[in-house]
Amino acid sequence: MGWGIFQYNPIPDQASAHAAKYDALFWTISILTVVFTLFVVLLILFYAIKYRRGTKVDRRNPMTHHNGLEALMMGVPLILALGIFGWSAKQFVEVRSMPKDAMEVFCIGKQWMWHFQHMNGIRENNELHVPVGQPVKLTMISQDVIHAMYLPEMRAQYHVVPGRYTELAFTPTKPGRYKILCAMHCGTQHSEMVGQLYVMDDREWGEWLEKGGNKYKDKPLNMVEAGAQVWKDKGCGNCHTGLDNPRAPSLVGILGKTRTMTDRTTAVADRDYLREAIKIPHNRITAGWENTMPVYGSTLTETQVLELVEFIKSLSVSRGEFQRTDMAGSTAASDGDSTAVDISNKGSSAGNAQFRSSEER
Repeated sequence: MGWGIFQYNPIPDQASAHAAKYDALFWTISILTVVFTLFVVLLILFYAIKYRRGTKVDRRNPMTHHNGLEALMMGVPLILALGIFGWSAKQFVEVRSMPKDAMEVFCIGKQWMWHFQHMNGIRENNELHVPVGQPVKLTMISQDVIHAMYLPEMRAQYHVVPGRYTELAFTPTKPGRYKILCAMHCGTQHSEMVGQLYVMDDREWGEWLEKGGNKYKDKPLNMVEAGAQVWKDKGCGNCHTGLDNPRAPSLVGILGKTRTMTDRTTAVADRDYLREAIKIPHNRITAGWENTMPVYGSTLTETQVLELVEFIKSLSVSRGEFQRTDMAGSTAASDGDSTAVDISNKGSSAGNAQFRSSEER
């Protein structure tokens, strides 16, 4: 919120570890500038009035110089200037030294938006989510013209240029929502190049990561719902439909059944079997199918595997969990008269495009 007619606060909140140091230097320079300006202006006014034309002032033998006064007028500003230089140089070195334990986020500036990508693959446009208390390093580059990443509440700003990577670091100390601005005139919509920086506490950050950066995703209430989310995110229903199909076998009622492998061995589909089939599916391949399933060994946690197994246990054709995720945009009317089995068969058919609506084509 701004003050009066202003959209932004003239004095932004202090929300980073560097903000207080920056403000102390800023206000020191500002106060000294005002003090010396007023001092000079008052002297000018005093002598202009005292020696104005027509005043009865002794103008004989005017003083040409005063060594003590000259030393004072030159020495005090020099000492203050050197002190300000040393203070600001120290802060500059601190700000431009990238912390080794920082969370790195890649940033691309483009006319007229900010694109961010986290190391875990989460991508954001005009929004950046970071945890409170964690140093953050932005590695930045421009896609077109010169921009400038400006975070007022973090007291952080640096140019984003094409053809070269630049870096900007800050450590947020206060949860909240803050502005991301461009401080370089970069075109006709420069003023609209505005984003939001979300600084979150540990609980909010954990939930945000759990949702893969999608703040609109519902938080699962139980293991089955959590497993359903994993099933949807990984697109399991694209291959594992309500019926066996050329791509993959059906998983309806699989728990406890005996499976025959390509090497003619058999295995009971218990939790251990399902875990192995999810994380390292090439170990044992079900007879009649090929080794086409992705390996999820390093991309699914043990918690997610347990949740996925619980969801697989609950699968039933009638509930319609098998609609293909790549057909999620189809209109409801296209399957209005179809059963869940029909929908599953359409998704598993090699020529499933014939069932899609004209909008999808």
